[in-house]
Amino acid sequence: MLKVFVKGENIINIPNLLSLYRLLAFPVILFMVITGRESWFVILICISLVSDILDGNIARIFKLQTNFGAALDNLADILTISVAILGMFIFKWTELEPHIWFLYIFLGIFLISYIIAFIRFQKIPGLHLYGAVIAGYLQGIFLFVLFAIDFYPWLYYLSIGWGILAYIEKCLVLMKLDDIRIGVKGLYWLLKTNKQEENRL
Repeated sequence: MLKVFVKGENIINIPNLLSLYRLLAFPVILFMVITGRESWFVILICISLVSDILDGNIARIFKLQTNFGAALDNLADILTISVAILGMFIFKWTELEPHIWFLYIFLGIFLISYIIAFIRFQKIPGLHLYGAVIAGYLQGIFLFVLFAIDFYPWLYYLSIGWGILAYIEKCLVLMKLDDIRIGVKGLYWLLKTNKQEENRL
């Protein structure tokens, strides 16, 4: 396979190509939302959601994780989730409206995490903490079920509630880190590592 290196990392691999697909699919899916083509929107957003689950797992299993790939995946995630949420408002508003306040809380904390990252590091926060990864899976499952099958409130509250906790943790981790890097598992592991380093000094 062709090898292209950025800062010593081989960036041409299957996980990055899947993330790139989601980036390229974004304007097409957005067009389907704007023009009210729900059937095509559902097909394309479900493909993107499945590819989101695949790329992270492939990267971890085959040791293909890179800082470039983490940032690319994070950007693709932001665009995919953004257009999925827009689709929720356009196509599923009747089901969503009584529960919308919970989504607004999540979006607020989600936005704060990116503001912290840009203020402190001027980077996209591609950390992939365990909590955020699980939140991504739950939200992907919820969105897939919502668009392909039906709206289930319990799954909505589970996925969004976990997301709120995960992004609160992400904010705390971003405040503790010296720089954004891959391999940070979560706040517990970060504090444990910091304590071990302090004890060695």
